[in-house]
Amino acid sequence: MHKKRLFSQIAVASVAVLILAGCSSSKDSASTSGVPDVAMMETLGAGEGQVNVVAWAGYVENGSTDPNVDWVTGFEKETGCKVNVKNGATSDDMVALMKTGEYDVVSASGDASLRLIYGGDVAPVNTELIPNYADIFDNLKLQQWNSVDGVAYGVPHGRGANLLAYRTDIVTPAPTSWGAVFDANSPYKGKITAYDSAIYIADAALYLMKTQPDLGITYPYALDQEQFDAAVELLRVQKPLIGEYWGDYLKHVASLKSGGTVLGTTWQVNINLAKGEGTKVEGIKPSEGSTGWSDTWMISSQAKNPNCAYLWMNHIASPAANAGVAEWFGEAPSNAKSCDLTADKNHCATFHAADDAYWNDVYYWNTPTETCLDGRTDATCVPYAEWVKAWSSLRNS
Repeated sequence: MHKKRLFSQIAVASVAVLILAGCSSSKDSASTSGVPDVAMMETLGAGEGQVNVVAWAGYVENGSTDPNVDWVTGFEKETGCKVNVKNGATSDDMVALMKTGEYDVVSASGDASLRLIYGGDVAPVNTELIPNYADIFDNLKLQQWNSVDGVAYGVPHGRGANLLAYRTDIVTPAPTSWGAVFDANSPYKGKITAYDSAIYIADAALYLMKTQPDLGITYPYALDQEQFDAAVELLRVQKPLIGEYWGDYLKHVASLKSGGTVLGTTWQVNINLAKGEGTKVEGIKPSEGSTGWSDTWMISSQAKNPNCAYLWMNHIASPAANAGVAEWFGEAPSNAKSCDLTADKNHCATFHAADDAYWNDVYYWNTPTETCLDGRTDATCVPYAEWVKAWSSLRNS
């Protein structure tokens, strides 16, 4: 894997309140109730000559960053579609950009995808026009963050788990639970780190889901007021332990190396980079499981270049392109055939790409809504806008 991961800080700002109706269980696609009627493309025509893309930094590389990292130039030559990319700094940034109607496709994280779907900003995707969709891992298809009532709204891109990092030469015994970062009497007070985003509330909810079953939490992105308050309170108890809330992964790697951070939330790529610099560190998925992410390529409902957009979505999901971006970015690829094409033959094993059981207790980022995403119809859940307010209050307290 390349030693530089181009990832912008995911800091979540205020968002519009989503009032959705009729969402099903957390493991199924959402319901069509309240979804704008947006037509699905039926046939593929000639390319328009360009495609305008909103993406996370590192997802669309044309060799300008590193001449050996390029899955764009060949696509442009083959299709005649020039790729114009705008890197989004945050999920909120991406949602705002897609609302302008100036972009054709977007690589949306789970905390943005439902906002785009229910906002009418993206269209359902005709997977028959995307041959490489067939090779996407089945457990990434038709999930709640990328589909509605069994209709795909995008092409899965890649995935990763949020892990618990610890300095093996300092933290003893080795932690096995997220309780290590919530222990008010921790001997590592001031050297514990947490991810700097409102979506981190779900990490607290996951811990409570496993340790306080009386709260009734079954899905960390579906919290009624009592459950939400309990998660936020846990984070308030945790705050004196935190030495750093991180969003810049390189700064987090540096903190692990210096010993400024010895315990806390991390990504696999952070562990790999820190180890590569000689740091004695490991990352585990604790006994409670973890949160994580699964990004989705989605097409704008106002796409001016829909044919090139479809060609791009098929290309970026191809084994070679998907392998390239997964290694460069530092995540598990979504195409099952990509593992044969990675430069590092251990990449897919390191990132658990084909290990279905590994992902059974990874709860991918989703967009909390007033309609509970766990299927409850007798409760109102706290929407994402309130998560943002609570996180801002916590960080500023």
